[in-house]
Amino acid sequence: MTATVRRDPERHEYTATVEWQRGQQEAYTDNRYSRRHELRFDGGAVWAGSSSPLSVPLPMSDASAVDPEEMLVAATSSCHMLWFLSLAAQRGLRVDRYLDEAVATLARDAEGRMAITVVTLRPLVTCSGPMQPDAGTLRELHHRAHESCYIARSIRAELRCEPRFD
Repeated sequence: MTATVRRDPERHEYTATVEWQRGQQEAYTDNRYSRRHELRFDGGAVWAGSSSPLSVPLPMSDASAVDPEEMLVAATSSCHMLWFLSLAAQRGLRVDRYLDEAVATLARDAEGRMAITVVTLRPLVTCSGPMQPDAGTLRELHHRAHESCYIARSIRAELRCEPRFD
């Protein structure tokens, strides 16, 4: 018998496996345990994860690992970039480089709880070829990318896109 895969264009599921284990020498109940864990994705990528050293002090955090706040800002930036590249290609632009030094701000929200309150994207796009986009065209493409980005539409923090130009 052959399995049938049904694709629903209105629903997609994404998976990640997050695994943490207590170290043998850690009491755990004293709250002094390692927050380092492993993140595994369906395509085979494996990342080291941890709490942010800004939230949980070293050595219980691992500064070399990716923390959830960094993952959120990276996911937002990546989604925006992928939409931008697609829209630019449809427009006939040849993008050579896309660099975004995105920032997420963790602060107290209106209810007094800590939350990511602002995500700021700062993409710098370099194009070559006969069609050189002006700042207005790039702003419009960034606006369309922002409107299309699934991640941007999913988060409730203020999301800013501040394109940079040479």
